[in-house]
Amino acid sequence: MPLKLLIASMAGVLMTMPRPVRASEMPPVVSAHSGHLALKPAPINPEWIIRGTPVARVGDHSTSTDEASSTAVWDCTAGEFRWYFGWDETVVIQEGEVHVTAADGTERTLRAGDIAYFRGGTWATWRVDDYVRKVAFLRKPFPEPLATLYRIRNALRSPTATSVLG
Repeated sequence: MPLKLLIASMAGVLMTMPRPVRASEMPPVVSAHSGHLALKPAPINPEWIIRGTPVARVGDHSTSTDEASSTAVWDCTAGEFRWYFGWDETVVIQEGEVHVTAADGTERTLRAGDIAYFRGGTWATWRVDDYVRKVAFLRKPFPEPLATLYRIRNALRSPTATSVLG
C-alpha cells in the first residue's frame, strides 16, 4: 500500500508540472556580468517589513530547463524585514552587508564574499543597515515522496551500503 501511495503521488506531481523547456531550446552556457543585469522592482511583502522602507530589486539570470532551479541578482536598501524562503537558496554577498537572524535565534552578519545557505520552507529576519547585493542560486525542493526516494537511492549508493549489501 505505501508503495502504491508513493507512486500515485509522484504521478500526480509529474502531471501538474509545466512542460520543461527542451535542452535544445536553451543555450549550453548562459553568462552575464552580475553588475549589468537589468534589475526590476521586487517589492517586499508589506506585512513582512519590521522597520524602515526597504526597496528591493531583482535581475533574473537563468532558469534550468526543468524549472527547478534559477539564478538571480537581488539588491535591497536599508530596512528590516522577515523573509520566507520558499525554495532552497544559496547566496553570495557581492556588496554591502546584511544581519540575518534565523528562526532558531542564531545571528549572522553576511558581508561581501560570504556564502550562506537558507533551507526552503524557513523564515529569517534580514536587517540591512545601508545596502546589500547578492547573487542567489535557488533550487525547488523535491516533493517529500520523491525526496525520500532520492535519500534511499543515495543510501544504497554509499560505500557502507554497498559493503553491507554486496
